[in-house]
Amino acid sequence: MEHTLPQITYSYDTLEPFIDAKTMEIHHTKHHHAYVTNLNGALKDEPTLATLNLDKLLRNLNEVPESIRTAVRNHGGGHANHSFFWPSLKKDVEAKGPVVDAIIKKFGSFDAFKEQFATAAVKLFGSGWAWLVVEKGELGIVTTPNQDNPIMTGLAPVLGVDVWEHAYYLLYQNRRPDYVANFFKVINWEKINEYYLKAMST
Repeated sequence: MEHTLPQITYSYDTLEPFIDAKTMEIHHTKHHHAYVTNLNGALKDEPTLATLNLDKLLRNLNEVPESIRTAVRNHGGGHANHSFFWPSLKKDVEAKGPVVDAIIKKFGSFDAFKEQFATAAVKLFGSGWAWLVVEKGELGIVTTPNQDNPIMTGLAPVLGVDVWEHAYYLLYQNRRPDYVANFFKVINWEKINEYYLKAMST
């Protein structure tokens, strides 16, 4: 089963002015495409592993031969992270639903959650992601380096923000805090609720 680049269901300029069209285009057609290409390349001589879906592959990295494990981790993680990320973006979606209720219960208020999530994303050293995750039925905030995905450590992702520079540098240059602040304006809370309900049911 060859992994393929998922299509984005909206135009690259849909998220402007918060995320610009050129960044979206490069991010999707160059960066994400490269992860898919390199993942397929790493698996080309492993027909058994090539038949696994991405989720199962990343949950069982220890079973991947050491010679390709890093490539599968990096490029498989990049493919998984971005495939999760694109549907979670949309402007003008009200923050409501079971995930928001759970956020308020866990963090005390929605603003307190935003502050903790933004702090984690801004302070992450180097490239990586900040995540809202479910662990044993409880919400939490974690960060992962590079293209690691929470499922690699048994967590279920609910919301993720990409803080690699390629996600924001054209528009924001070195101003990661501004990018993260505007990220909250393009969260598709309808999709995040889907992710949350799925995480709570597994």
